[in-house]
Amino acid sequence: MARRFAARADRAVVDGITKVTDRALGPYQTAIVRIGFSFTWLAFLLFEWPNRHELYGPDGPWSWELGRRLIESNHAFTVLLWSDSTVWFEVVYALAVLSSAALLVGWRTRTASVLFMIGVLSLQNRSVFMGDGGDNVIHLMAIYLVLTRCGRVWSLDARRARQRADGAGADPVGVALWALLGAALAVATVRGEVGWFGDDGPVPFVGWATVLWTLWAVHGLWWAVRSVPPAGVGTDGGTGGDTGGADRDTGTGGGTDRKADVRRLMDVLGNVVHNAALLVIMVEVCLIYATAGWYKIQGSRWQDGTAVYYPLHLDYFTPWPALSELLGGSGLMIMVLSYGTVIVQVAFPFTLFNRRVKNVLLAVMMLEHASIAVVLGLPFFSLAMIAADAVFLPTVFLVWLGGRTSRWAGRLRPRPRETADEGKPEEPDGAPDSARTLVG
Repeated sequence: MARRFAARADRAVVDGITKVTDRALGPYQTAIVRIGFSFTWLAFLLFEWPNRHELYGPDGPWSWELGRRLIESNHAFTVLLWSDSTVWFEVVYALAVLSSAALLVGWRTRTASVLFMIGVLSLQNRSVFMGDGGDNVIHLMAIYLVLTRCGRVWSLDARRARQRADGAGADPVGVALWALLGAALAVATVRGEVGWFGDDGPVPFVGWATVLWTLWAVHGLWWAVRSVPPAGVGTDGGTGGDTGGADRDTGTGGGTDRKADVRRLMDVLGNVVHNAALLVIMVEVCLIYATAGWYKIQGSRWQDGTAVYYPLHLDYFTPWPALSELLGGSGLMIMVLSYGTVIVQVAFPFTLFNRRVKNVLLAVMMLEHASIAVVLGLPFFSLAMIAADAVFLPTVFLVWLGGRTSRWAGRLRPRPRETADEGKPEEPDGAPDSARTLVG
């Protein structure tokens, strides 16, 4: 019996390691999270375009000098404080908009995710008092998305990979983008704007120069070996992209074998990092709801069921006074909303052990955030939370949603018969098991 138990344990460990290293789990979930957060941030930047100078620029109440003093004390990262020039601010803001749009459509996803992170951190850390809670979620997810392979489906990278199935050939756009960003990073490093070590990096004792140069080098190495697919592992090539490559034999020469080994190692490491980041995103969402729920339990207004009443009667949170008055005038409705909010937030992490209950509660939470967007006038906070919740959406539902979206888009833009299937979601590696992943 002991030997049988040990054999089963060994088999379970091997199967777990194989599952984590063989493919990137939750490709549709990470894609919808990528689309959700990039859309939320892009919509916010465009909506606040007329007010950008007051929010993050030279005309804001939080002056450049105050921002510099704050950064010196908390060691946060922002490129906006590299110069107090208005032109520099406009360039950074424009790049933040462009990187958000690129990440939204999945164009050069690896590069776009890094630029998206830089844009989010730069603007938010420049004026830390501008935000409604959703900015904290975007702040964290922007870092996590860099570590995921979030462009494997529903992206221009995936479409380009299908059109160029051999994964080889020249890629002048990717090479030019990689070289341009390397030159910009070199200038920033020489000027001392980013350090190699210290307390100003994303992790202790590691500076932003170390992180960004590592990402830049990995992107270059990936491009160098992208034409040699690892045997038995899905492809994922292209400079700055997140998918592509080939499924063909490129020879057995010594150099090719070494490149294939490097490619195989990078693919395995990429899968491990992706799956770890996906797990962190899921844990982060659970922590957000768990802490919010348990803190509410400690509040007297939540205990007596009247907490929702007060924001409904604040002018700042009443874009629709008649609707707020209708909800706030019913004592029963106030009590149901107050207690229901606490129950849903506290219970959600525990419902992950039951798929059906989790899906029901997930729909309730998304509906709650949509209601907050309308009733309290917090659209970007609600969009950020809905995008975070989307990591738990079932794969079957996301595949169905992708198919419906593709058919709807096909009706708007007729395409030739031979390319009619290009809009369908790409089946990720391990397609037979893709309907049941650890997130859905």
